[in-house]
Amino acid sequence: MPKILVTGGMGYIGSHTVVELINAGYEPVIVDDLSNSHPRILEQITKITGITPVFHKVDLCDETSVKKLVEAEQDIAGIIHFAAYKAVGESVKDPLKYYHNNIYSLVNLLQGYHGKPVGLVFSSSCTVYGQPDQLPVNENAPVKPAESPYGNTKQISEEILKDTIASGANYKIISLRYFNPVGAHESALIGELPIGVPQNLIPYITQTAIGKREKITVFGNDYNTPDGSCIRDYIHVVDLAKAHVAAIKLLEKDEFKGYDVFNLGTGKGNSVLEIITAFEQTTGVNLNYSIGPRRDGDVEQVWGDVKKAKEKLNWETMLGIDTMMASAWAWETYLSKNPL
Repeated sequence: MPKILVTGGMGYIGSHTVVELINAGYEPVIVDDLSNSHPRILEQITKITGITPVFHKVDLCDETSVKKLVEAEQDIAGIIHFAAYKAVGESVKDPLKYYHNNIYSLVNLLQGYHGKPVGLVFSSSCTVYGQPDQLPVNENAPVKPAESPYGNTKQISEEILKDTIASGANYKIISLRYFNPVGAHESALIGELPIGVPQNLIPYITQTAIGKREKITVFGNDYNTPDGSCIRDYIHVVDLAKAHVAAIKLLEKDEFKGYDVFNLGTGKGNSVLEIITAFEQTTGVNLNYSIGPRRDGDVEQVWGDVKKAKEKLNWETMLGIDTMMASAWAWETYLSKNPL
């Protein structure tokens, strides 16, 4: 079984990808500093798959620790790099935290495996497009000035990866620019697990529905959209995880060379208010919400053109909004009875 190093593998998207890698016959090796994840996720992965992956607790910003990791895991066939801070609002308030963590971790990882024939899948984001001139946005759209330091770290990281390939380094790299991951595994044993106040919409919805939060604030209803609220392309996290496996398979092919990027989404957008309604209709739970001012760093509307991923990755989404909402609610309900 080929070994795949999964940085941030105890996190939301990382843990689901670890499960899908196991399902596809790979041997994932998890690297995580547990700064934004829970150690018991490893047990949950074991419950789902029957396999306990190797786990290294490592801060990728620590160069010495990364060197020790590389020494311990030299025979890897590929890397999926999730490890990064990801909250748009927090990045606006504390940009240096984001620049330090998100950039240093990537550079140290690249330096650690430099010279080894490794395929790398990078967890990028649709935030690199800013507010696109045309929708749906495709991979040829210009990368605009970022709306947030978080988005800028993804832009800078992609530039680092392209420059690394251009230098002749023995890497093959794919950047996956994804839209808004939501939902949870069908087992309800893993899902989005924010530490502190959720920064993303769906966990805030589910925590409000379960009674952990008083109400949801919709940040702005005066955008140039049909109902005035922001529009995003929401993608089920399991579909997203399977796309990372598809990217690893593409990197394994001899004909793949250099660097490429792919959008990962459903190809359509839903507004914040539409998502709230979908949750209520799917679960039968009424939500308490109010309209607040716009939030710094938010793009008005974005959804992706995903034809390239369908053609070259042989991948497309299978799970719709109802499944996203139902699985997120099942996970929140599970957590209320089985707190981690």
